[in-house]
Amino acid sequence: MALKMLTSVRHSIFLGNETSLRSFSFKHSILPPAMYGGWHTMTMMPGDGVGPELHVKNVFRHVCVPRDFEEVKITSTPSEEDVHNAIMAIRQNHVALKGSFETDYNLPPSHKSRNSVFCRTLDLYANVVHFESRPLVETRHKNIDTLFVRDNTEGEYSNLEHESMNRVVESLKIITKAKCLRLAEYAFRLAHRMGRKKVTATHKANIMRLGDCLFLQCCREMASHYPQLSFEGMIVDNSPTQLVSWPQQFDVMVMPILYGNIVNNVCTGLVGRAGLVPGANYGHIYAVFETAARQSGKTVANNVANPTAMLLASCIVLDYLKLHFHATSIGTAVWASMENKDIQIPDIGGQGTTLDAIQIAIGSHQNIACLN
Repeated sequence: MALKMLTSVRHSIFLGNETSLRSFSFKHSILPPAMYGGWHTMTMMPGDGVGPELHVKNVFRHVCVPRDFEEVKITSTPSEEDVHNAIMAIRQNHVALKGSFETDYNLPPSHKSRNSVFCRTLDLYANVVHFESRPLVETRHKNIDTLFVRDNTEGEYSNLEHESMNRVVESLKIITKAKCLRLAEYAFRLAHRMGRKKVTATHKANIMRLGDCLFLQCCREMASHYPQLSFEGMIVDNSPTQLVSWPQQFDVMVMPILYGNIVNNVCTGLVGRAGLVPGANYGHIYAVFETAARQSGKTVANNVANPTAMLLASCIVLDYLKLHFHATSIGTAVWASMENKDIQIPDIGGQGTTLDAIQIAIGSHQNIACLN
């Protein structure tokens, strides 16, 4: 069974072949050079709450991955020095694996979301996720296979708000043609590269007559350069309904940041849980990898956080660094470990713990290595 799973994983978009998730950055990100005799250094940023990213080090050590970690501790508490140190570390290493940071909305408005700060400062403009049904995960819908591309740097998350008069708040939604075209080009080139057939742009152009119309116009302009791809626009109100009714109709989806944040979480639920799906954020120079849904949750103290999404995100990092053998080895072991329903994490119906999942994944890797 392990050998069969190894073969199937090699054909997955996530791991170890020509169409891996690293291909999402084929045009935009510059691969950092290997240092110290072929070893890579990546930035590690443990987040709030769940914290399964901390177990990645343990798994990498057992698989003998040629890497070093530069760990930068950062939380949702207002420490500008920590944020500055993290950004400098990513700029030096070009690649990072990060946990999720909660934003305490009880703090003053001057305190900004750490996730937004990272994306804007490093210009990580494309958030990319592959939502795919997995045979070992029980879900209502099967055969889901959708590539998701979301803007990361403007729109409603521009953090431009002010109180124009007492109890009257104005929030600015910034949409620029240059960034809309950049995102649309990324989505269409990705669809072409990955052999997809259709791109769907989610929008609210019927109400946002200027901003969302500009976004939709840019997507249509880019679609004209890819006649082999069909294109459709879909109002954001209708998108969740279509997703929960007939998710198989979506091939590649592209959308602004707020709509994308909502659709992202819907899709995550369709293919399992937040603890199962990895994601990536790409810019011209830097790449940051994390879980697809930034829901930290307070589960680390109970040792029940699902480490699958973070382990798979680490596989995407390895593919991005062209360490395909190690990426495939870890990914195969992660999915093989889920065959044992007794140790599955509670969020997918089991009674296991985080440490159980990690140990079983390590054991599965050792078994697969012996079979090969």
